[in-house]
This record gives sequence, C-alpha cells and structure tokens, in this order.
Amino acid sequence: MVREYLKSVVPSQLISERGSNLVVINPGSANIRIGLASQDAPFNIPHCIARYTNQVPKRSVQDQMLNSQVTTAQHMERERAYDVIASLIKIPFLDEEVANNSFPRKMGRIDGHHNGKRDSVFTWTDVHERDPTSSVTVESSSSKDVSQSLDQHVETDSKEFSPSVIKYRQFICGEDALKISPIEPYCLHRPIRRGHFNISQHYSMQQVLEDLHAIWDWILIEKLHIPLSERNLYSAILVVPETFDNREIKDMLTMVLQDLRFGSAVVHQEGLAAVFGNGLSSACVVNMGAQVTTIICIEDGVALPATAKTLPFGGEDVSRCLLWTQRHHQTWPPIRTDILAKPVDLLMLNRLKEFYCEIKEGEVDAVAVVHSYEEGTPAGSHKTRLTALNVPPMGLFFPMLLVPDVYPPPPRAWFHDHEDMLEDTWHTEYSRRPDLPDNVYPGVNVNFPMWDTYPVYATKPKKEENVGLAEAITSSILSTGRIDLQRKLFLSIQLVGGVALTRGLVPAMEERVLHAIPSNEAIDTVEVLQSRTNPSFASWKGGAIIGVLDFGRDAWIHREDWINSGIFVASGRKYKDSYYLQAQAMCYMNS
Repeated sequence: MVREYLKSVVPSQLISERGSNLVVINPGSANIRIGLASQDAPFNIPHCIARYTNQVPKRSVQDQMLNSQVTTAQHMERERAYDVIASLIKIPFLDEEVANNSFPRKMGRIDGHHNGKRDSVFTWTDVHERDPTSSVTVESSSSKDVSQSLDQHVETDSKEFSPSVIKYRQFICGEDALKISPIEPYCLHRPIRRGHFNISQHYSMQQVLEDLHAIWDWILIEKLHIPLSERNLYSAILVVPETFDNREIKDMLTMVLQDLRFGSAVVHQEGLAAVFGNGLSSACVVNMGAQVTTIICIEDGVALPATAKTLPFGGEDVSRCLLWTQRHHQTWPPIRTDILAKPVDLLMLNRLKEFYCEIKEGEVDAVAVVHSYEEGTPAGSHKTRLTALNVPPMGLFFPMLLVPDVYPPPPRAWFHDHEDMLEDTWHTEYSRRPDLPDNVYPGVNVNFPMWDTYPVYATKPKKEENVGLAEAITSSILSTGRIDLQRKLFLSIQLVGGVALTRGLVPAMEERVLHAIPSNEAIDTVEVLQSRTNPSFASWKGGAIIGVLDFGRDAWIHREDWINSGIFVASGRKYKDSYYLQAQAMCYMNS
C-alpha cells in the first residue's frame, strides 16, 4: 500500500505533506544547517554564540588560549609540501625568483577592480539593547538578533544617544556573534570543534551543552518561528557527523527531547544521509567540512563502518593556508589579521578563499580587496594582488601544508560508552525481504532483535589519519576487500560539504586518487559523481528525505520514553536504517 502511494504521489507533494512538522538538524563544527524538511534548503548559520562577560581580564574568544604556534619542524615540512605542489601545478618554488614577472612581488595598495561589485559596508554588531521604556529607539546595525537583556550594565553616551538606559544583550548567535568588536565585553564560544564537543579546561561540558541549547533554541524561535510551547507538535531528525562519539550523540538527543521539547526524534549519519540526498544507493562519501574531513563507503544503502576515515583538516585550514601563502609572498597588506582573536578575520579569509582559490595548472593571481578590522573603527579596504591561489586547496592532498592549530581533545575515557547510538553494521547478517524487488536496497531487517546478541564495543574505529585526501579515499575503498565493490566505489566517489564547491577539485581528485591506487590493484578508472544538489546541504537534504519517507518510524524515540527510561538492552529499539525505509527511498527516487 505504501509502495503504491509512493509510486503515484508527486515528490514535491510528498515533501510538502509530510515535511511541514519535521525539523532537520545537521550540526557541524563551524556551521549548523537546520530547517523544516519541507524547505528547499536549510538555514546555514555559524555554530557559535557570544556571551556577555564582566570577567577581567576579558577573553574575546573562548579558544584563544589554544597553542597555534608553528614549530620549526612543521614550518620546514610546510615549505617542502609547497614545493611539491608547485612542481605539480607548474608554478615557481616557494623562494624561487620569478623571471619576467609583470608585477612586483611585494605590493601594498594597487589600482584595480574587485569582481565588478561594490563591497557591502561592514558594521560591527550592535551589542546594546535599549530599554523599551526609553523614548529613543536604536536600530541594530546588523541582523535581527533578539536576545535577553542584562541589568548589570547601565551607561550614558551623550555623543551617540540621548541619555537613557542601555543594556547589553545577554547573548548573540550566528554571524552577528562573529562581528562583535573585540573591545566589547563578550566572549565567543564554539561548542563543537574538529568534529567533537569543544571540551577543555576553559570550556566545561555543562557550558558546551548550555551553548548548544541556546543557539538551537534561538534558531528555532527566530528563524523557524517555532515557539517552545508548540515544539511537542514537531519531530527532529538529527543528522550527525561520523566523528561524534556515543555520549555526544546521547547528550545531544537528550537536549533535543528534554530541553528543546521535541515530541520525537531520530538519529542518522551524515554519510548515509548524503547518499539519500543525491539519490544514490552506493558511493564513497567524502564529506569535506570546515574543520574535519570524513570518508565512509556506503553499499546498497548500508554504511560500512570499517571503511570510515577521519582527516583533521577542512576548509578553514585552507583559509589559514591562504593567509600564510600571501604573507610569505609579501602580497598581504600590512594589517593585523588575527583569525584566532578576531573571528571576523576568519570570516573574511573564508570568503576570499571561496571566491578566488581554485585548482589548476599555472600561476593563479587575482586583484582582491582585503579588509582590516581594527578595534572600534570602521573596516578598512586594501586592494592588493593575491598570488599562488591554487596552492592552498592542494593542501587537501598534501596536509603538511595545512599546519593545524594544536587542540587538546578530551580524554578518551570521557567518551567510553558501550551503548552504541547508531547501527553498527559489521558482524551483522542481512536477509533480503521476498516482497521487495532485487534492485531495492538490501539492508537491516527492522524486526531483527539486534540487542539480544549485540556485541560490546568500547569505541568505534574513528582514529584520525595523517595522510592526504587521495590516500585516505583509496585506503577506505580498498579496505572493503572485494574487487567488484572496489571498482564500483572508485566510480562512485561523492563529494559533499562546502569544500566540495572548490573550482577544479573534481578533476584533481580523480587524478590524485588514480595516482594513489597501488599498481598491483586491477583498477584503472576513477570517477567523481556530479552532485544533484548543493554539496553543502546534501546531508541535510538526505535527512529530510529519510524523515519524510519513514512511514513506520520504528527507530524514532518519543520524548516521554527517552526522559523516563532511555533505551535499554533488549528493548528491541535501536537507531538503525531500516531495510523497509531504504526500499521506500529507492521507490521515491526512481519515480
């Protein structure tokens, strides 16, 4: 009956009918993608919060105590990596004098045009909230962030405002939080970093969860217009990165059901959701985020956990490399750019990278406008010629070029949790349902009592790899051990995440992966599939499709069940991607 309905219904009608009360949440280290399943695209919001502080001395960024100094050995490795890349893309070596160069190596301000568009005027975020009893109204200089106000601070500024009570906003979320002047009494918090909760001696577990709750609640109210009193009418689909550990997923689920008060929720993995988002059944999913890159192979709608790889770099590392490259070539203006202490500088670098960086042979230069953001003053504009713009994105294949900031992760004992929140598909026997056609996803039988004989695993195989992207992809696919599947996956590489939008990345990826395959392997073709949807939102879109098509909802957890008793062994309920659900998805995608 369900299959007949799926064959007859128009996909857009199905999404509209069943997606209006489903909120899809895809949290990342730098951004959170969130929206109703019925939306074409999610809100993509910086995953951070700035809180008012009266602490002295003030820290404008919670993470600014991190050690980001590059060691001598790292610096030498970075320079060697640059020269290896230079030989591949046919540009001069790092310190090689360029013969017949048409412009001087060192440049300050030059005349030129910036991509034909006028730069939007930058304004610092207005951190004040006027007392509603005042006769004078002050408009925010940025977006419509509405937060609670504080009574701790009262001031009179006769230069700009008429005398009245001014209060600091208690917290500010999203991009406005990144645009707060460093002189203001705020501290920026990033609750997720490098694919995990950002727990450190300066940032407690309790504070991380409070910040996550504040950010998500603000988005639900301000962007989706879902007040707390109506949340029980909505269900949440958590699309979580493969990097998350069991306890992190549990705490996030508790927050969604108990604190945000959703009526029910379900958890799906990013890699599997990305496959659904692009209408595929099998692929090697390469998810290139801002701070972490993950790889996992999907066979006929089932994730293969033994193929999972985590690389500790992403788009923000490419942006930092862009800054280092320009400073080395003395093309960066003489301004104080500090991406750790001034988050707005990283925002600028990310945009320069997205617009100008690409992978191709030959020298790639461009005239660009670089901005300086000094404390309490308007932004300055500096036109300059950026050079070697094809080098930073090549760092994905040669990670020694991307020297990461040193970040001490929480102790592994903190993540020790035997109850796995997502389906572990290895050591599991699958049987094909006779009522479904052969070309439908084989997968997990939803009625199989997995918990009865479920083995205990202390941790998942999630160790970080110190290799380049091409080697990691090759290793992941070859670890499947079957030549037929290996050939299939090498022809089905799917790039998702913001970095996937880098111009020239696809042909470079195909060439580098083919080069990384050992000569004794009988594989001679590599293909990166063209994405059917925006790569930045592929996992979010897949989560929406899964939620809409999940008619039985056997794996969903209801708020009362989770709060009162949680999920116990032998309860017969576990987070798994049901075989029946996969059949529905294939029917939908092929209709």
